[in-house]
Amino acid sequence: MAGFEENKNLKNLNTFGLEVFAQYYTEVTSLKDLQVLLKDPIYLHSKKLILGGGSNILFTQDFDGLVIKNAIKGKEIVEEKGDTVVVKAGAGEIWHEFVMYCLDQNLGGLENLSLIPGCVGASPMQNIGAYGIEIKDVFHSLTAIDLATGETRTFNKHDCKFGYRESVFKHELKNKYIIVDVSYSLTKKHQLSTHYGAISDELKKMEIAQPSIKDVSNAVIAIRQSKLPDPKVMGNAGSFFKNPEVSSTQYSELKLKFENIVAYPLENGNYKLAAGWLIEQCGLKGHEIDGAGVHTKQALVLVNKNKATGRSIFDLSNYVLTKVFDKFGVRLEREVNII
Repeated sequence: MAGFEENKNLKNLNTFGLEVFAQYYTEVTSLKDLQVLLKDPIYLHSKKLILGGGSNILFTQDFDGLVIKNAIKGKEIVEEKGDTVVVKAGAGEIWHEFVMYCLDQNLGGLENLSLIPGCVGASPMQNIGAYGIEIKDVFHSLTAIDLATGETRTFNKHDCKFGYRESVFKHELKNKYIIVDVSYSLTKKHQLSTHYGAISDELKKMEIAQPSIKDVSNAVIAIRQSKLPDPKVMGNAGSFFKNPEVSSTQYSELKLKFENIVAYPLENGNYKLAAGWLIEQCGLKGHEIDGAGVHTKQALVLVNKNKATGRSIFDLSNYVLTKVFDKFGVRLEREVNII
């Protein structure tokens, strides 16, 4: 374990680039580090926050406790059965680098999730997803440490209670475990998912008729780079809001009023609305409050445009929530964790 730092500036550890401070800060790089940490008096008597890539968090104030940076690394193939290969990665591995590693091994399943910011450990917590694929589709298992007892536990897919951008770690087990590693069930026999229009359109633009998993990944990267700001250039946390789910009745009512509304049918009979479209229809693209802005190309993204504070970004998110509800009667939900 790296030891403790006091009054640690977290500006380079959150993708909004906000200058906030932690009372105490430490990094863990192994299971042994964690076991040592759990017995330390500073750990035992402090409020705690686990930090991965800092890409799904908004600090509205300093943190008066201990920030634990999960920097556990490692990548390995742990099982092969026919065309199925189980790959394990440390929770502190950078997600996109892990996706590239799997593609280099010619293992399919993660290509649609290329260039998503953050670390491996956040992927099951958030059930991250993009372009028709979610982590639950490729998840095998994970190892986590109970922060109260120090005991190691393995979680399977059922244990994780995955939902849309949801898992057990965001609700009943929130702040009770730290994820050590995650395993994914990938395949040598590739089943591409290109039915999302943006991917198929991009592949046509690239003049690729028979795409490989790398071609799909390259298409996804091109789409994301064209729409989403680079956090290193303009602070952001990717999609700030979830796409809301409404009943078929409510969708029908909305469709009568807004015939161009963008929505996707769900297996349960409900509809998922495109939150970015809702925000855009409120005329909020480019809207700014005290240095915080709605991104000009993708309204789902809030950005630190000009030395914004976390509070001003939060205030902007409130403004967006209010405007969307006033116009559509639909309540958006923040995807980003607010501290």
